[in-house]
Amino acid sequence: MADRSSLRILVACEFSGTVRNAFLAEGYDAWSCDLLPKENGSNRHITGDARQILNDGWDLLIVAHPPCTRLCNSGVRWLSTPPPGKTREQMWRELDEGAALFSAFWNAPIERIAIENPVMHRHPKERIVDFQPPAQTVQPWWFGEPFFKATGLYIRNLKPLTPTDRLLPPRSGTDEHKAWSRVHRMPPGPNRARERSRFFKGIATAMAQQWGEQALSEMRRASA
Repeated sequence: MADRSSLRILVACEFSGTVRNAFLAEGYDAWSCDLLPKENGSNRHITGDARQILNDGWDLLIVAHPPCTRLCNSGVRWLSTPPPGKTREQMWRELDEGAALFSAFWNAPIERIAIENPVMHRHPKERIVDFQPPAQTVQPWWFGEPFFKATGLYIRNLKPLTPTDRLLPPRSGTDEHKAWSRVHRMPPGPNRARERSRFFKGIATAMAQQWGEQALSEMRRASA
């Protein structure tokens, strides 16, 4: 019978280890992979292109934060009016690359898949193979963390996450509301994108507990 240590989980596009560590804490065989090196001393991180290891027998793929600047609605304006130092050709090439990356993960030969990504505009939707809209959009404050950041979850063969510790959001205009919005209010700087991409521990824990248990139960039924 399958046990927790036999469930193999790949967390792609993650250097911090937040999601990986949540699954490790539940006893699963979890690994992170990113072009960036590991942020801590873990021996459970693979530095490189996660697309190169998608065929290595994973039971669950979670793409924690794929590059999404050109895919999300907030960045669509740059396709017609590029930011300083960029050309329209560069913007569209980056869009194509981002859509191809998403498509590779979404169509990976893995039974259960979850990809975190903001709401997309129409151009990547037209480029992604077998595109499907996000199954749900969650907020960190549904899972006990005082932040506003809508997170779209594109999931295949997984159940939508159930909130675990809903907080009461503060009223708009208050100092507390501004504090909850600090992810969006981060000042410009070389580390802004890196810091904004960090995953929330509350959501990661819910993924590990709910999706890990779902996958394990399915594997046990299949082997019975």
